[in-house]
Amino acid sequence: MQARTLKNYSACALALACSIYQVTTASAADPDSLFDGGHIKYAYENTQLPEDSLFRDYEDSPLQDHIGSVRLKFSERIDRVKLSADYQLLAAHGDRLSLIRRTQGGQAGFIDDRYRLMDLTHVFSEDTNEVIAHRLDRLAIDVSTENQFLRIGRQAISWGNGMFYNTMDLFNPFDPAAVDREYKTGDDMLYAQQLLHSGDDIQAVWVVRRDDKGEVTSEVDSIAVKYHMFSGEREFDLLVSQHYDDTVVAFGSLSNVGEAVWRGDISYTDTDTDDVFSLVTSLSYSWYAMNRNMSGVIEYFYNGFGLTSDEFESGNIAGHPELLERIDRGELYTYGRHYVAASLLIEMTPLWQLTPNLFINAGDGSLLSQLVSSYDLRQDMQLLAAASLPTGPAGTEFGGANSPIPGKQLSTGFSMFAQLAWYF
Repeated sequence: MQARTLKNYSACALALACSIYQVTTASAADPDSLFDGGHIKYAYENTQLPEDSLFRDYEDSPLQDHIGSVRLKFSERIDRVKLSADYQLLAAHGDRLSLIRRTQGGQAGFIDDRYRLMDLTHVFSEDTNEVIAHRLDRLAIDVSTENQFLRIGRQAISWGNGMFYNTMDLFNPFDPAAVDREYKTGDDMLYAQQLLHSGDDIQAVWVVRRDDKGEVTSEVDSIAVKYHMFSGEREFDLLVSQHYDDTVVAFGSLSNVGEAVWRGDISYTDTDTDDVFSLVTSLSYSWYAMNRNMSGVIEYFYNGFGLTSDEFESGNIAGHPELLERIDRGELYTYGRHYVAASLLIEMTPLWQLTPNLFINAGDGSLLSQLVSSYDLRQDMQLLAAASLPTGPAGTEFGGANSPIPGKQLSTGFSMFAQLAWYF
């Protein structure tokens, strides 16, 4: 690590430590403080590169990355009005940043506000393999009555019944294999909810964005209305949305099947060139065995925008701009059409949870095996770790897509992830 990097990180860490000490001390002394808690996280990731990986032409194996993040939450309520703000400080140094910059350009996968209404992100320092930035990930005003709720500003919303994959969650869904799912990235939107006397509710969202030229235009907006209703032990969702240039209609349901829970969503998207259907359905069940609490889920996902195995193997990805647009926007993370995910959560002890996951591309036979461990070291400290292994033949999604260079794949191998989080 270069001397300048160490200097930047040291100064940042010192300023951070002083700020957190002052804020938490003031908060403890003043019960009316605006400070509402937060966390500090440090993560290390190590990723092996196979011998035939094209990425070895750019970086040595393994890729090693260090990621630090801080979230400070502030809020103030006056009667029915609440103001909330979440401050983030982000820092990363490593080979993956360099690899993405050298192959794709941009801000190396770090969050930016190019397409958001408000630019609330500032980069302190940026180099080939490092970045230090701070931003506001939440900045919103809430107004609530007994049956109405209105929130305007930067916020996050999650819709849909998918456990890993989601067809109804149009706004910053998580990567199905994401290990840390504590916070979704916020968007600038107007959100309203009306509670009905029957227990049903109506939710509406208007997400305002900027286009590639930085102009605010309705062509990249999202306007959506979702009706959520109860019928006995069943729940239903109906979504109608104008999302960018597409009309999206989705229907979802949740119900008990014996002692298990069945969930599912189906969506229809009217694009400029085609009508696309996608669906996700899952079954989850909890039980007690071997003196431990356990819960399992199995899920099937059909990605209507995905490629067939032949199209993917031939490298005809550029011929599917609608798929690439959704991957670029962070709405999709899969290139194929048929997927099966399975997960088993085992409560090893009251403080330790072990979760093996399996993600299978049923179209090409490749798969991603993952083992996640979550351990509460103390009441305010958690150690999160994961090991992941993608496997499959060359030319498959998890085995490695074929690159333009014969004999070279766009592939990664075994990876390890460890994150220590302190909450205050």
